[in-house]
Amino acid sequence: MFSYVWPIALVVLSNVVYQICAKGVPASIDPFASLTITYLVGALSSAAMYFLLNRHGNIVRELTKTNWAPFVLGFVIVGLEVGYIYAYKAGWKVSVAPVVQSAFLAVILIFVGALLYGEVITWNKVAGTLVCLVGLGLINMK
Repeated sequence: MFSYVWPIALVVLSNVVYQICAKGVPASIDPFASLTITYLVGALSSAAMYFLLNRHGNIVRELTKTNWAPFVLGFVIVGLEVGYIYAYKAGWKVSVAPVVQSAFLAVILIFVGALLYGEVITWNKVAGTLVCLVGLGLINMK
């Protein structure tokens, strides 16, 4: 059970801190300059964790196992990060932007799961999609 729950707990905790940090990026700094710092820290942290968790690991050998996904993921993560930074600079509230994004994402990923991975669209997923759409309407009412 713990091995099932802890990754999601880490994602939730990291997302909370992430949103606080994204909202806290100074308005005066160019978002890409800020992300340069972010990714330098991220690269150093990733390397440190690799060597801490793989005491006899060979990172060069690991890197030979890669495919296209980490490269595309790098570009996509920049899009996510800069999108949130610009959204907050444009005035989105920290209590609203992630919820709106997550609702749209949930709806889109139902179809992505079905089209790319053969996941079944169940009535529960359809109902959940409708709840997401109603929630978007409610959260954006003034």
